[in-house]
Order: sequence, then C-alpha cells, then structure tokens
Amino acid sequence: MTRLSSAALASLPASVRRPGYDRGELRPGIVHLGLGAFARAHLCEFTDDALETGFGAWGIVGASLQRPDQRDRLKPQDGLYTFLKRAPAGPQLRVIGSVLDVLVAPEDPRALVARLAAPETRIVSLTVTEKGYCHDPATGRLRTDHPDIVHDLAEPDAPRSAIGLIVAGLAARRAAGLGPFTALCCDNLPSNGHVLAGLVRDFAALRDDALAAWIEANGAFPSTMVDRIVPATTEADIAEVAELLGLDDAAPVIGEPFRQWAVEDVFAAGRPAWDKVGAQMVSEVAPFEFMKLRMLNGAHSSLAYLGYLAGHETVAAASGDPVFARFLQGLWAEIIPTVPAPQGVNLEAYAGDLLARFRNPAIRHRTWQIAMDGSQKLPQRLLGTVRERLKAGAPIDHLALGVAAWMAYVTGTDEKGQPIDVRDPLAGEFAIRAKALGRDAVALSAALFGIGAIFGDDLPRETRFTRAVAGHLDSLFRTGAKATAAALG
Repeated sequence: MTRLSSAALASLPASVRRPGYDRGELRPGIVHLGLGAFARAHLCEFTDDALETGFGAWGIVGASLQRPDQRDRLKPQDGLYTFLKRAPAGPQLRVIGSVLDVLVAPEDPRALVARLAAPETRIVSLTVTEKGYCHDPATGRLRTDHPDIVHDLAEPDAPRSAIGLIVAGLAARRAAGLGPFTALCCDNLPSNGHVLAGLVRDFAALRDDALAAWIEANGAFPSTMVDRIVPATTEADIAEVAELLGLDDAAPVIGEPFRQWAVEDVFAAGRPAWDKVGAQMVSEVAPFEFMKLRMLNGAHSSLAYLGYLAGHETVAAASGDPVFARFLQGLWAEIIPTVPAPQGVNLEAYAGDLLARFRNPAIRHRTWQIAMDGSQKLPQRLLGTVRERLKAGAPIDHLALGVAAWMAYVTGTDEKGQPIDVRDPLAGEFAIRAKALGRDAVALSAALFGIGAIFGDDLPRETRFTRAVAGHLDSLFRTGAKATAAALG
C-alpha cells in the first residue's frame, strides 16, 4: 500500500479532511519539544486550524528528546499524519500538515539548539511529561542533582534536558542580539508556566547570573490548561486508519472530538491565530485548572473506583450505567458550589459536556488506569472539595462515597473476591492495613485516615466526614458499589 505523503494527498477519499493551505508557504515558527501523541492531537491540530484561517504561516519543527522513532515515522511522510477522532457516531479522519520536520536531540543536540536560536523561532512549546522537568514536584524547584541537569551544566552547548535546551537556545539568542522566544508548557502541571519560568531561571542562574536576569526581564512563560483524551495508538488503530485512508500511515494519533485549551495571552514575539479556532486566550489560567481538577478529575477518580468495583472495565461503560450517571450528577452538585466559574464558562453545561465525554463508547479509557496512584490524586481531586463543603456545613454524601470507593479499591480485592492490581506508591502500606483489619469498615477507614500524607491532620478529626465514609465503606462491603450508589438517590 502507498505511504501517506504530500504526493499522495490527492488520492485521499473525499471524506478525509486535509490541509487547506499551501504547506510550501509555512515557516518554522514553533519548535515543539516532545512530539508525542498528545501534542500531535492538541497543539498541532490547533495550529493546523489556525493556518487555515490565513493568519500567519506558523509551521512546527518537532524535537524528540530520547529516541528517533517519531522522526523515522514522520520523515518519509513529509511530516503528515492522520488524526482519527473517535466520535459516538463513527470515526472522523483528517490529515494534519502543520509539522514540517522532526529533529532528534541525542543525535545532534547542537543542531536543535541552533534551531531554537534561529530568528524564525518565536515559540518553544513542550509536552515532556512531569518527569521531563527535572524538578522536585513538592517544591517546584530544579533538582540540581538530576543526572541530566548535571550533564547540561557540564556541557551547556550540547544539552539533553528540556530545561537545558531552552536555556541554551535563549543564551544563543541573547549572544546574537535577538529577543527571547516564548516558552509554552502544554503539560498537565499546576501553574505550568510559572513552574517552567522558575526552572529556567534556576538553571540559567547556575550558568550565568546576567543570562538569568535577561530571561527574567524579557522572557514569556504563559500558563496553559490543556484537555483532550488521547489514548495510546495501537496496531489495530494503525490498521483501521490504513483501511479508511487507503494509504499506510506509520504515525496516526487517536483522540476524542472534545478539546479545550486555555492559554495565558502573554507572548514575547507573537503567536498563531489560536483564538480564532477555539482556544481561550485569557488573562489567568488558574480558574480553568481548578475547574478541571475538581469537576473532571474528581469525577473521573470517583467513577473509576466505583465502576471498577462494579465490574465496569471502561469509563464509558461505568458512566453509561444509569445508577452511576445519577451518582455523577449528585457529585457535581456538591462540587460546583466550590468552583468559581472561569470567564465565559457555565459550570452546569461543563458538567453535561463531561458526562457526554465519559459516555463516548469509541474511547476505551480503562477504570483501572484512572484508579492508579490514588494516594497522589485524592488530596487534589476530592479532599480539598470535602474541606470546603465541611466548612460550609454542606452535604458531602457523594464526595464521601468517592473516598469510600477508593478505600474499598485499595484493599486489593474486588466484589467477586478477585485480586485487584493496585498501582500506588503506598500499595504495600494499604495491603498491610487491609490484611490486618479485613472488612471491618470502621477500623479499616480509621487506619487509612491515619495516613497523614493523604488526609492531613484535620480530616481524621472531622467526624461528619469520617462517619459518612465508614458508613459507605460498610455498604460497599455488604451490598456492592452499584447498590450503595443507588441508595444515595
């Protein structure tokens, strides 16, 4: 079968959307570090849409920081790839044309630094996952003992970390008399722009105080909130795309139709017309992050624990169950009063959008996967909301059930007596407590409440909360997740 490429675009089926602009006119205005599936289903699609408005010619040069796989897949395709959106009504295909080239940092780090320093480069964006920032998540500060940071300080012209690369590019621009590029973090980190700015400043100061001062005075680090479900691409997905496209594509990405991008509108040297194609250019991103954390992530985690216990493998199956759909509505009714609505957002409508996304049967989002690392997620996703509701004297029944479902899940045994593969940094500690206390809901909940890293010193003293959780946990053990959720009404 013929490979997807510029020459093969004309042979695409009429139903497949393709670039509606002249790719030959594009210039490499954006360098993206970490050109994985999420970036290609989010940033690159927004940029593709912006190009079709006719405002600007912002092409993207991707950079792989570890392996050549992405370059090897995209180079023979002239940077083109297919985005398969899995909608309830059926698949939707489009070919994305915003990517011009892909560099591989370990093969030639100096070439990547030169691209960052080029006058055409005006934005350097990142999706390198949390660990790619070489920082301490608890403090937000740079880990100066991180092996990549140690290497980059020793060899500043041939860096291998994202932070080292950004600083090397900025240093080269300063030396050449150019202004800085905008560093745009697209990873799911709270206050990600502020975090990135601090890390860059920390690293630059270790190299040169004057460089750090220049970056602080002239640099731009907008915060962003990104949202789209992008499952890992499978061999079956690749085969499906080839059948629908009539061409081989070695690099398709899969995602849901929904997308959201809130961006702090602070750029050093311009940006694409993202605002004309659905991005929300705002003065403050924090309200959007907060809304997503409590309403999406809090509901996702609660549904994952209850759904898994009830035997639902996916979020779509769990949210499609009328009992759990009603539970979600009750949960959002408790959460929404604690969420200040971001500008232009109706929170009830947002909750409706979330339920529709959860129910999309074309996206296989496993409850087991979302249930991972609950000890890290619960404090941010649910317990802050619990504290506010307790302070207000407001009902917490649905929130308490979400916490109780987590407790039942981490015992390591499901409703049918089958083992649960609990993936959590504290899984061993949970197993010890569960083995010692069995299904004594009061004793087990008290033991889990005693883990200060999760519940702090205050929540174990809130008897309205602890009694509600213990009661729900007892019901989960006796009657199961579905009956317990149904009893809430």
